[in-house]
Amino acid sequence: MGVIQRVVKPRNSRSKRALEKREPKNIENTKQCLFFVGKKASEEMRRCLRDLYSLRKHHSLHLSRKHPDMAPCVDILPVERLGQKHDASLFCYVARTKKHQNNMVIGRMFNHHLLDLIEVDVSDFRSLAKFNNPKGAEGTKPCLTFAGPGWEDDAALRTLKSLLLDLFRGVEATAVRLQGFELALQFVAVDSKTVLMRGYSIHLKKSGLRTPRIELDLIGPCMTLHLQRSRLASDDLMKRACRQPKQVKANRVKNISKDVFGSRLGRIHMTSQDLGGLQTRKLKGLKKVEGGDGADGGGGGGGGEEEQMELE
Repeated sequence: MGVIQRVVKPRNSRSKRALEKREPKNIENTKQCLFFVGKKASEEMRRCLRDLYSLRKHHSLHLSRKHPDMAPCVDILPVERLGQKHDASLFCYVARTKKHQNNMVIGRMFNHHLLDLIEVDVSDFRSLAKFNNPKGAEGTKPCLTFAGPGWEDDAALRTLKSLLLDLFRGVEATAVRLQGFELALQFVAVDSKTVLMRGYSIHLKKSGLRTPRIELDLIGPCMTLHLQRSRLASDDLMKRACRQPKQVKANRVKNISKDVFGSRLGRIHMTSQDLGGLQTRKLKGLKKVEGGDGADGGGGGGGGEEEQMELE
């Protein structure tokens, strides 16, 4: 059972603006993410949650108090209500269960209902505080790299990759600046159930060439993710979630293409032409001369010679 939708009428201008902000748009806002803790969680997982929150600080909300009634893999309804309350499409939840001491759940919503989620067990965690290397500013948009063939072959890993891209992408970039690449997150799929996460700081050094020399320093967070339970979206639901409105789709420009050199080429469609009535240059050699029949007193042969001379 999902969240019950009800009609909310604004009481003042402020609440009206807040409701208009939550209305569907052709171009949606940057996804808000909720970071919260369950009934029980170890200090290590709390630190892990804070490190993930620092990587996406500008469009996230960290709920400090415990939520004992939350269990996304068992009952998703309280999480859906919490997401609707804070207008959040993503959530990251940590807790300690009987079977998994370091449990983490990453999921996302569509229309205030669960779209998909992945449950992982975290091990070998090393926080940002354990590395003495200089770190970038909080909320820096990272570069994401995925290594391993499993990201395209396994359905659960494909969903985890999509979740990680939504979790760390932040604001959509319209321009790229080379000095803006300060943080890199690498995810290595060892097998279908194990993923290694590493965080690196990017430094641009002089190389004597036009392109700089790149050096990476390990700054964390570092952890190993072991995939557990998952709830994947159906094909119809994913198609609805990825559908674009007509206003956003770019108008297709027909009959225009570019060659390998970047030149713009256009194709023109013309109607069929009647070449019989084509106006050409009038030449004396192409002039048609009627043959004589002796009416001017001359013989028929004379007329034939004159016609032959004209054709020549």
